[in-house]
Amino acid sequence: LGAKESIKRTAKIAKKVIVEGDFLERNREMLEEKIMEDYKKAMKDRDALKTSTLSFLRAELKNAAIDKRKDKLEDADVFAVIKKQVKQRQDSIEQFKNGGRQDLADKETKELEILKSYLPQQLSEEKIREIIEEAVKETGACGTQDMGKLMKALLPKLSGGADNKLVSELVKNRLAR
Repeated sequence: LGAKESIKRTAKIAKKVIVEGDFLERNREMLEEKIMEDYKKAMKDRDALKTSTLSFLRAELKNAAIDKRKDKLEDADVFAVIKKQVKQRQDSIEQFKNGGRQDLADKETKELEILKSYLPQQLSEEKIREIIEEAVKETGACGTQDMGKLMKALLPKLSGGADNKLVSELVKNRLAR
């Protein structure tokens, strides 16, 4: 086979894989599989904190799969479960600090870092502001009454790349101007 023929053949196979969804199916399972592999590694390394954190996360993923009546969750669903866990940890940290339990706050902080390692890289505040400006121009939002319309346009663009609380705050500030 010549180089051109080889490239055409590879492109044809790649297109077939993507069209048939095989590529997407493998990627869907990747995050859940990575969590399972990391859980096994943590058990072998006798890392109690990571083992317990991932064990709890796996249980939550299993519950979400049961709720959705699926064997495997899509990455979007896995991200949603992880974000929920991150939010719970953040709330716990705040409560423990207010209650004077720094030891428990530190433990929750370490668990939070483990969970955040499975989320996509968060966008910078400046990048979020740029996306907000684009969405304002697209939607024509001009006041706080348009916040729902603007958030609806923004969330698909950000797709897990930003904390929704931060986005909401930035949108409020932008629309207040």
